Amino acid sequence: MSNPNSDTGEVLVAALYRFTALDDFASLRESLQALCDDQGVRGTLLLAREGVNGTIAGPPSGIEIVLEHIRAFPDCADLDVKFSSASSMPFNRMKVRLKREIVTMGEEGIDPRRSVGTYVDPQDWNELIADPDTIVIDTRNDYEVAVGTFQRAIDPRTASFREFPGWFREQRERLLGEGRQPKVAMFCTGGIRCEKSTAFLKQEGVEDVFHLKGGILKYLETVPEAESLWEGECFVFDNRVTVGHGLVEGSYGLCHACRNPITEDDRASDLYEEGVSCPHCHAERTEEQRASYRERNKQQRLAAERGEQHVGAKLVRRKDG
Repeated sequence: MSNPNSDTGEVLVAALYRFTALDDFASLRESLQALCDDQGVRGTLLLAREGVNGTIAGPPSGIEIVLEHIRAFPDCADLDVKFSSASSMPFNRMKVRLKREIVTMGEEGIDPRRSVGTYVDPQDWNELIADPDTIVIDTRNDYEVAVGTFQRAIDPRTASFREFPGWFREQRERLLGEGRQPKVAMFCTGGIRCEKSTAFLKQEGVEDVFHLKGGILKYLETVPEAESLWEGECFVFDNRVTVGHGLVEGSYGLCHACRNPITEDDRASDLYEEGVSCPHCHAERTEEQRASYRERNKQQRLAAERGEQHVGAKLVRRKDG
């Protein structure tokens, strides 16, 4: 989807990242937060010494102004941005956060600017992953993989991206075999985790490493559904929950207690209570916690009736985005 030049009443969503040296990244926060607030843009942006990452939403003109501001950061003229739309604002507030990493792997010395895998355009991806000699790895977390993935993809069953290096080291011999040098193809939502995961594999001595340029979002945007090897929907880190081919909003809801995507069957379960529990988290919560969630839900409803926004108690937050 191209970026509209004028406001049309729709909410434009921009997922962006750039690995670049931002030695004085903390000084960028205040002006970026103020600009987003002024332009009616919401979402989350992460700033770290290694670059910028995040997803924002708002009126097209406001999004463009914020993107131009970020493109003025050092070496950010070629900022990677993927656009989609939402029927309503998918974020509750705007947060610009300072972090150690813009996507947390926790491995020293990983720098995608120095060494990274080979980019594969979406139109060439099917041929690569259909090759039986290619190992296809989904670098996302378990709750993301559960709602959709590519055919033949290996699910590491990780709860956070921090677990990926340990998983690969444990599984390396099984995956690659002694003396074997297969091609390894990896993918993620928007491309940023693959930048780090391919850089990590290169550091571990794996040479034939490939990753999907622009991530799943670019694939779903550009590859016709009739030709697609994608199965299911793609989890996104905002109130849309999932998107499908053409980046249309998906069919999943969200449990606001555990942040897991939920289906209509999940909602029909006796274990589901809106904002309180779902089949994924009911056994992991105490009755005291559920009582707290019920009170938060009540306050949110009352705030909505008054036309106010209620931030509410802190929820379990995903570690990747």
